[in-house]
Amino acid sequence: MSVEVLNESGRDVDEAEVGALARYVLDEMHVHPQADLSVLLVDTDTMSRLHEQWMDEPGPTDVLSFPMDELRPGTEAEPAPAGLLGDVVLCPDVAARQAAEAGHSTAEELLLLTAHGILHLLGFDHAEPEEEKEMFALQRRLLLTFLSGRR
Repeated sequence: MSVEVLNESGRDVDEAEVGALARYVLDEMHVHPQADLSVLLVDTDTMSRLHEQWMDEPGPTDVLSFPMDELRPGTEAEPAPAGLLGDVVLCPDVAARQAAEAGHSTAEELLLLTAHGILHLLGFDHAEPEEEKEMFALQRRLLLTFLSGRR
């Protein structure tokens, strides 16, 4: 599984842990071992430009997902096909503000946003209440099982 984490944000981020979580999520979702994912951490100005360009909304956001081959989760018996999963773009500055409001660390918020972004790449959404319930429960389970295995 090819997971590339690039930090262009100017903030100190544990790129190795972000990459480890990404690999964990992809493995748990039975994504083909030859799938490619990129995680890019950017500054507020870059995220603001991307947010306006792609979502037509002003200001920075926490995470954006750019799917490529529209891969979907597989099963243990039948993993998803190989391909380009896409890009997840994170903004540590926005994550830091959200983490402070939520009462946890910026590192934890970035992991949460990484899982969230990958699930979007895999076709999950939260536009409708049932979708939101499913996606957020899965996101929480993946994050908690990853963290419990790291300690």
